[in-house]
Amino acid sequence: MSTGVIIALIVIVVAVAVVAAALTLLNRRPPGGRTLRRRFGPEYDRAVARHDGDTKAAEADLAERVKLHGGLREKALDPADRERFTAGWTAAQERFVDSPSEAVAEADRLLGDLAGARGFPDVEQFEEQVSALSVHHGHHVHGYRTVHRAALARTDKDGTVDTEQMREAMLEARVLFEDLMSSNREDKSTAHVRDTDGADDVSESQDDRSKRTRRFGMTKDDRHTEPA
Repeated sequence: MSTGVIIALIVIVVAVAVVAAALTLLNRRPPGGRTLRRRFGPEYDRAVARHDGDTKAAEADLAERVKLHGGLREKALDPADRERFTAGWTAAQERFVDSPSEAVAEADRLLGDLAGARGFPDVEQFEEQVSALSVHHGHHVHGYRTVHRAALARTDKDGTVDTEQMREAMLEARVLFEDLMSSNREDKSTAHVRDTDGADDVSESQDDRSKRTRRFGMTKDDRHTEPA
């Protein structure tokens, strides 16, 4: 083999090694802003707001969540659990008309139990559970927070709970419930995303919202204030 061929082979081997090293370093880098925005959807904007507009701090927070919970693999629900959760949610919806506060509390409990059954942290660790859910269901996890706050508010002896707010909480929570109940789990962290100039649009059409609202048999004219 001539010296020229040997030198050429050495150059090729070095080039391949350099490319491999560069790819390894790139893969080890924490996800950037655009990747995080696509993965977390509305949760990205909430993180920025919680950090008073500090994008770098928010992205560091979200990247840490991915590091802690990104490897979680959701467990499949067995038929009995699927039937139990479906029946429980249906009962909570039906109860809403006569007792909104009890329905909200039941929806909060069901979401926590369902998340636990899918392999997320236990419901007793609410903040950690929500953190893990945000990594895999970032576009819908706010529904859990909303219904959880509504469930806690009903126990506040100095406050009142507005039925319209509870209705909205139930509607938002149902989206996450349906997402968690999905039988063929793909990576929903990037589902329903439309990236336009780096922004995500996960808005719900008015028609879809109206359809889901009618599941409760309620309209905004039915709102009232209920003592906690």
